[in-house]
Amino acid sequence: MKMVIIGGGPAGRSAAMEAAQLDAEVTLIEKEHIGGTCLHEGCMVICGLNDVVRFSKDSSNYQKLGIISEKPQIDYSQVADGIKKITGKIEKVLKHETRQSGSEIVMGVAEIKDGNVEVNGKNYPYDKLLIATGSRPFIPPIPGVENALTYKDVLDLKEVPENLNIVGSGVIAAEFAGIFSSLGSQVKILCRNQFLSSIDPEIKSYIREHLLKGVEVQENVGVNEISPEGASTSNGHMGGTVFLATGMTPNSEIASGMIELEPKGEIMVNEQMKTSNPSIYAAGDVVGTVGNTPVARMEGVVAARNACNISSTMDYHLIPQSLTLYYPVSFLDSGIEKSEDEFDVRIRGSAGPGSFWHVLDGETGFTKISSDLKTGDITRVSSISPASRTTIPYLAKMVKDGYKTTDFDDFIETHPSTDAIYKLLHFLSKYG
Repeated sequence: MKMVIIGGGPAGRSAAMEAAQLDAEVTLIEKEHIGGTCLHEGCMVICGLNDVVRFSKDSSNYQKLGIISEKPQIDYSQVADGIKKITGKIEKVLKHETRQSGSEIVMGVAEIKDGNVEVNGKNYPYDKLLIATGSRPFIPPIPGVENALTYKDVLDLKEVPENLNIVGSGVIAAEFAGIFSSLGSQVKILCRNQFLSSIDPEIKSYIREHLLKGVEVQENVGVNEISPEGASTSNGHMGGTVFLATGMTPNSEIASGMIELEPKGEIMVNEQMKTSNPSIYAAGDVVGTVGNTPVARMEGVVAARNACNISSTMDYHLIPQSLTLYYPVSFLDSGIEKSEDEFDVRIRGSAGPGSFWHVLDGETGFTKISSDLKTGDITRVSSISPASRTTIPYLAKMVKDGYKTTDFDDFIETHPSTDAIYKLLHFLSKYG
């Protein structure tokens, strides 16, 4: 079976490796970079920047405590160059892994034709086609919007902007606000509606008061015009660089007229990642589901299995998610409607690796768990701690497998740890 995959990001690459291991003849086509947005412009770039930010903030704290004599100066252009070198090295590893799986990699711009994909003047016939072309920043129809930056421009900046106006209200807005405010920018977040509207209000309050300290958040603001000098808004003129964090647009144009699309351009798929065309599958950001890398990878695997006649279904229940700030903010929601038997427990973060030196100023994080007291179901979890991004996915798996609060009575944690989740689960197992 010949399978052609368009897009070398997390969804496409995972699909290529899975299909090759299932004995398909796989051709993976990528127009620019293996690794996609996640590696070269998104998740990994934010990780690289945030590591530097954490070092900078820790240095400030150590200086305040008298442990070091002065805070190191950060050269942003060197940070950007270093991130490019590291992501380039990772890309080489990803290419090697992909080829080792048995997949062929073809670099170039793809054009879909009937039963073939053309790249660089050569045709690649397929029995099954997977579209994993990702997404790009949504550019709102605002006069002068060409003067604004997006995440694609971050590594091309020569220096940290003195004033930065971030237009947006979600995860991307919060993450870049945390990074640039810590690097010295005066940051405003301009939200058309509410800031981080999908996050638990108590967690959002902690983020604003502790992790985005110094960032000015303005809600219910309209942006009327953007210029090189700033943004004209319903709250007046905001001077400085404008950064758009206004959502994503799926790169689905390649399939226009061939398969059904959702109203905002996402490729319409079922739980097997099949499109309206029985020979074509789609996965990743281009289908507009959850929009994170692990989900894209799993969608790619599900698509590859079904293309190879192995029945597989995508499950979007209990997806762990996170924000990358000084401390990771991780959360899990069962989607079960809140009942009168739901009980909330909360605790300040623990002292341990990554938070020990913040015990004196109380900046150790915050964790909250909601549980149904009658059934013992864990319904919602939010955790702000150095360990939260590692802890939450394992908890999600356990909850999916039917674990109740009572199952954590004999839970033994590793020590030392900044995971506060187990403390709350211990409490709920005894008193919930």
